[in-house]
Amino acid sequence: MSQNQSLHLSVDCVVFGYDDDGLKVLLINQKDSSPDQNSSPWSQLPGDLILLDEGLDQAAQRVLFELTQINGVYLKQFMAFGDPNRVKDLKDRAWLQSVRNLPEQRVVTVGYYGLVSLQDFTPRPASFAGGAQWVDLQEVGPLAFDHNIILDQAFETLKEQLESQHISFELLPKKFTLTQLQALYEVILDKKLDKRNFRKNVKKMTHVVPLDEKQTGVMHKPAQLFSYEPRKN
Repeated sequence: MSQNQSLHLSVDCVVFGYDDDGLKVLLINQKDSSPDQNSSPWSQLPGDLILLDEGLDQAAQRVLFELTQINGVYLKQFMAFGDPNRVKDLKDRAWLQSVRNLPEQRVVTVGYYGLVSLQDFTPRPASFAGGAQWVDLQEVGPLAFDHNIILDQAFETLKEQLESQHISFELLPKKFTLTQLQALYEVILDKKLDKRNFRKNVKKMTHVVPLDEKQTGVMHKPAQLFSYEPRKN
């Protein structure tokens, strides 16, 4: 294969996390990058080239762990991104030259979205990541490469698959209240839901199981807890 035909294949992970403060996304910054190279302190999604002897799913788990030390996350492939100019922006070139043997080579990336409950995962930067941080989805600034496009597409996929794939429960604690479940839906769908109708619909979900437990350590009246049991689908 000639040089002008060659390309690299990478994976980029859009990991969403949720708690009572809202929906966040996991971003890293580039170690040793100058402040003027990026317009956002948290400058990119966790991503890197795949190895010759690994599959895409394996690569996504490895790359996420190598950069953030987060392991065992629900990750699902959602789209490939192959614009020939996606890694050729001047703002990204200096950093690429410092970490790639062939910084001018074309890179096609496969996007994965991940879902976690924030209370279960604390990122720690490693490899070429100088920092790793949960950033409120509404506060994400300009990112490296085409990562804003990848993030937007991942969020659209999350909204589309929220109900059909039962993926919302990956963002909640193992034991949750119906108020927490409704708040999550409202954040992702960006609309208010009628409480009565929402709970009526939840009661039809065989995989949402009421527990003989209530909240503890809360200032208000403790609410009943529920769990997600996929085997009851």
